[in-house]
Amino acid sequence: MQKYDLIVIGSGPAGQRAAIQAAKAGKHVALVERREVIGGACINTGTIPSKTMREAVLHLSGYMYQSVYGMNYRVKDKISMADLSFRVQHVIKTEIDVTQAQLSRNNIDMLSGVASFIDPTHVAVENSRGRTEIEAPFVIIGTGTKPAASARVPINGTTIINSDQILSMPNIPRTLIVVGGGVIGVEYTCMFATLGVRVILVEKRPRLLEFADAEMVEALSYHLRDSRVTLRLNEEVESVEESGGSVVANLMSKKKISGDALLYAVGRSGNVDELNLAAAGIEADNRGRITVDADFRTKQPNIFAVGDVIGFPSLASVSMEQGRIAAGRAFGIPLHSNPENYPYGIYTIPEISFIGKTEEQLTEDDVPYEVGVAYYREIARGQIRGDTTGRLKLIFHRETHKILGVHIIGEGASELLHIGQAVMILGGPVDYFVDTVFNYPTLAECYKAAAFNGLNKLSRF
Repeated sequence: MQKYDLIVIGSGPAGQRAAIQAAKAGKHVALVERREVIGGACINTGTIPSKTMREAVLHLSGYMYQSVYGMNYRVKDKISMADLSFRVQHVIKTEIDVTQAQLSRNNIDMLSGVASFIDPTHVAVENSRGRTEIEAPFVIIGTGTKPAASARVPINGTTIINSDQILSMPNIPRTLIVVGGGVIGVEYTCMFATLGVRVILVEKRPRLLEFADAEMVEALSYHLRDSRVTLRLNEEVESVEESGGSVVANLMSKKKISGDALLYAVGRSGNVDELNLAAAGIEADNRGRITVDADFRTKQPNIFAVGDVIGFPSLASVSMEQGRIAAGRAFGIPLHSNPENYPYGIYTIPEISFIGKTEEQLTEDDVPYEVGVAYYREIARGQIRGDTTGRLKLIFHRETHKILGVHIIGEGASELLHIGQAVMILGGPVDYFVDTVFNYPTLAECYKAAAFNGLNKLSRF
């Protein structure tokens, strides 16, 4: 039986960073992956494919230049799934090569197969070549998630699909029903709407993306409707059937919705079915999520869990950090992180990115705040880029001027956010942006404009 210092199960972002952190500390690490290729859902079916597909959609549709050259402007008239898949497969291959090189460079043993616990310190790995047993004093679970299934929605992989099967669609549909108004559902709604698909989005809650700032979500909802998306909020699907070459969704409210295809994107569940968690003395909830403490330790002290398998926020960036921290905690490596200030990036069209508190949260906590807003249309770079719909919102304390939140909607939002993130985490006041010179023309100037806008409101009192 091969002995290691650490066994990591799952080679997604969380597992990779956990393995590399331990290896950098001189530990002998085994990384187990059930797929034939590494990278987990992030590289193979989730983050990388969806964000690459988004870039392909933006480029081929000519979306970013339609405000300049007209709504009929296209880079390619007839866009196919093959066009989108070509770019996606290229990026996936490159990411896999880069990841394999990193793991190899750090002398991490890659084991291919399905991992299952024998006991808290022993793991069996089974593949087509047989069964191997390995041992380590610490184990980190980073197995990620899979699309949740529902008996109401008979997935067939072609016209009724989940988010892992997007690229297996034979054609781009003329009409698409999207069930689920969370991050995945809304991101794909935006992509297909940009391609000219008539999208009907069904969400049982009263608004989309409930964890994001209401103003940003309201702006996104406006853009969706402007792209001919039909939002069916406060609605729930009762059943789905195929009829006469179409897909029909029957709603609880007795409405019927018809489309060429349906994407079911209501939640994800943890990949824990084959882990034999009971043998390790731990369990998962009914959605496959494993409960952990602040150090990502499960109820079994030597076993940690990180990434999407532990639930919200289920972001690749956060999963990487969780993996790094868990490995550090296992071996007593002093590492620091700041979970309260993790940034969020939602790759809708336009993007939404934010950090810190929302106006709703601050109002509920009775915090005196003020808001400064800048609009891309008033910034030269916004006009140059052809994005006149974006905006940046700074929320700061009325008395101390401490930055409490940064919220952005618009192209490049997830990149632009990091300027505000740095100032906020280092404790700089909103006045910093007034006193700082930004390159011209850049979208970064939005910070200066927003700061002036907010501080000018205070001067009225």
